[in-house]
Amino acid sequence: MGYFTIDVDNVIPLRKAWQEWLAETTEKQDGRKSDGRKVREKNDWLIKHNSLAAELIEIDGKKFEAKHVEAVLSAVKRAGFQLDEQIETKNPKAKGPAQRVMILRGHMSGGPSWQVKSIKTKRVKSRPYAPFITSTLQQTAANQLGFPAQLTMSTAQSLYEGVSIHGIGSIGLITYMRTDSTYLSGEAINMVRQYIRSEFGDQYLPAKANSFSSSNKSAQEAHEAIRPTDVSLNPDRVQSSLNAQQYKLYKLIWERFLACQMTDAQWDSTVILISGADHGGELIFRANGRALVFDGFYKVVGVPATSDEVMLPLVTEKQPLAAIQIDPAQNFTSPPPRYTEASLVKKLETEGIGRPSTYAQIIQVIQNRKYVEKIHNTFHATDLGKIVNDKLIEAFPEILQVGYTRYMEQQLDNVEEKHADWVQMLHDFYGPFKSSLDLAYKNMNHAKAEIEPAPYTCPQCGSNTVYRFGRNGKFLSCSKYPECKFAAPIDSNGKPISPEQTDVACPNCGSPMLLRKGRFGPFLSCTKYPDCKGILNLDKKGCIVTPKIPPLLTDLPCPKCQAPLSLRRGARGLWLSCSKFPKCSGRLGWASIKDDVKRKWMKALENHEKTYPQPIIRTIDGNPIGDAYKPQPLNVEKDETGEK
Repeated sequence: MGYFTIDVDNVIPLRKAWQEWLAETTEKQDGRKSDGRKVREKNDWLIKHNSLAAELIEIDGKKFEAKHVEAVLSAVKRAGFQLDEQIETKNPKAKGPAQRVMILRGHMSGGPSWQVKSIKTKRVKSRPYAPFITSTLQQTAANQLGFPAQLTMSTAQSLYEGVSIHGIGSIGLITYMRTDSTYLSGEAINMVRQYIRSEFGDQYLPAKANSFSSSNKSAQEAHEAIRPTDVSLNPDRVQSSLNAQQYKLYKLIWERFLACQMTDAQWDSTVILISGADHGGELIFRANGRALVFDGFYKVVGVPATSDEVMLPLVTEKQPLAAIQIDPAQNFTSPPPRYTEASLVKKLETEGIGRPSTYAQIIQVIQNRKYVEKIHNTFHATDLGKIVNDKLIEAFPEILQVGYTRYMEQQLDNVEEKHADWVQMLHDFYGPFKSSLDLAYKNMNHAKAEIEPAPYTCPQCGSNTVYRFGRNGKFLSCSKYPECKFAAPIDSNGKPISPEQTDVACPNCGSPMLLRKGRFGPFLSCTKYPDCKGILNLDKKGCIVTPKIPPLLTDLPCPKCQAPLSLRRGARGLWLSCSKFPKCSGRLGWASIKDDVKRKWMKALENHEKTYPQPIIRTIDGNPIGDAYKPQPLNVEKDETGEK
């Protein structure tokens, strides 16, 4: 990639400013450090400095392909890149040639004289999006609002069932939200076209209504697409009657409905070729950009943040340019990205798995059963999920195929439409399934009985180690178990994880606490365990949860199950709840108790709180800390296991 400027006289200070800006670290919303400047950020910087980015496409009349490091290095040297340092490392997460990482550091010096070779511009259009169906609503709500599929559907359900609007009364704001049809009734189309003409003008109204075909071949046409029931009830008009989630989702649906019947957006797409001639021939770079000239349906939904709109400086043919930087990067094909909720819903729809009414439930079930976990908004298969998947495929190879699931969905549709006999369908399924199930009961090994060799040495006895499967997933264990009890948790690459010492002092003995991972997530335990059993829980953000004073057991009966009630002191005062919670949710109002009984238990609670005082959590330096405190690592302990 090359970066060029039309400000030829100031190229030296621009090179320095560019490098300094690239070196600045940025932080993501979740607190992690960014991997580097994003393409959009680079484009913004370049246009502010009358510059542009371009890709090398041709050398001496031949197409350029960065197939190996030597080809890349030869090309960038001809473009003016002077190599200062060459470092070769290995990326363990990559595969094939991509594992070899070559870092080339250098500076710009000399190189060919650059100029604009040609400029070509043409008008292109972007067509409006189709109205929402269940799957696209879930995908868009996940991408734009961060809504899980389950939240999207429950919020849509409330909008469909009806909301009390001031001055109107209770009204269903949207049509039925479980549909895979993009069909819109003639009445709905007339309603929205009249609204567009009156609010935006004829230039935003196409000559005839836009129509959309469904991408789902098995789409059921029983319902319309998801749309507002009354387009005149715009989001701002009803906002005061909706909660935050309802407002955001209704706004999304209302805007999409309007946009689907508006005119195309129009762009001017520009291609600039940059030529650099040297003693050996010619290098050609290509810059692409486009500018929005008519917003069309974007008037309502806005230009998407992922749009590839790249602003280019105004240039003329044969105009001189100067190279700010030539970036010697060799790109490899990236592996498919992990699924988000949005992309998983799209995949389910594409593969014909499930129905609009079941997408959210499918995604919720695999999370509830701990088959997957969400990390930075993407799904990662857990050890439990992997072993369950492997065992099921081993026992039921045909049933676990995606094609079979799609086939069964089609069979159910045939039964519903009375094209097939349901008794015969069940007979055809259950016979082979019962045989496979019997074989699985007979031959399948329990996951906990299986071991896998590991490339580490036991730090306690020097024996080989193996991977075993337990209730918390896969872990590292000594092959001599049970004679040797060594065990350690592992990371996603199978490497043993040493517990990390933190700056939090044990509330029992004052020793430093270790950050560990257990069945219910990360927690802190005392370094002197098992002699000291001090433990502190952490919340989802990794912050300390201050231990609460245990409740006082009373002799007052629960109004639901007659079990003793527990007395607690809360933010709103004293309150009584069943000691059998969560099996029983019975409660008794403190105000309903006689004054003499109140005085008795208030005195008992005071003595109880003196006996079990709430511990003050401190750092190892003695500073008190609260619930919002996130433990800080003191050091990184060395891994005691030796890799072979």
